[in-house]
Amino acid sequence: MKPTTIILSLVSAALAGVAIVCVVTENDTRAELAKVQDETREQIRAARDKQTAAERKAAEADVKAKASAKDADAAAAKVTAAADAHKKTDEDYAAAKDALSKNATKIAELEKARSESAARVNELTAEVAKLRDGSEVREANAKSKKAEADLEVASAALREANSKMAELEKSSALLTEENNRLKARSREIGSGSTPDHRPL
Repeated sequence: MKPTTIILSLVSAALAGVAIVCVVTENDTRAELAKVQDETREQIRAARDKQTAAERKAAEADVKAKASAKDADAAAAKVTAAADAHKKTDEDYAAAKDALSKNATKIAELEKARSESAARVNELTAEVAKLRDGSEVREANAKSKKAEADLEVASAALREANSKMAELEKSSALLTEENNRLKARSREIGSGSTPDHRPL
């Protein structure tokens, strides 16, 4: 064969091989590109799903956080209410204790007054009993009669004392008069005058 023919054959063969390679490479490339696109879309879809899931979880977490904050506020309000209730309970307990102490004192006073009233009732009952059986009246009459008798005795003694006092005053007056007369006589005797011969 001629060299030109050989060269042309080789060139034709080479071009045919290149064409085959190009066709095979383009098909593979398209398949690979389709595969890559599918994988990319899948990855994008998976990423979107993950993002959606993440956003949903974030939203749920936010809801839970808000609910937790609300629960915390409610719990704090309950704690404050419980503290206020405890304080009120302490105040009520102190007031009740003070009232109980005052009531105990009042009860003791009432018990004392009750005992005194009972004793007075017993005394009045005894007095009524005496009045009913007349013993107290008889005793009072006896005391009155005794007082009258004592008054009579005292009156008699007073009259007797007054009588004796009158006699003593009379005797004292006579003695005073006689004493004065004797003094006058003594002075007359001393001066030489006529003596007084009046009877003593």
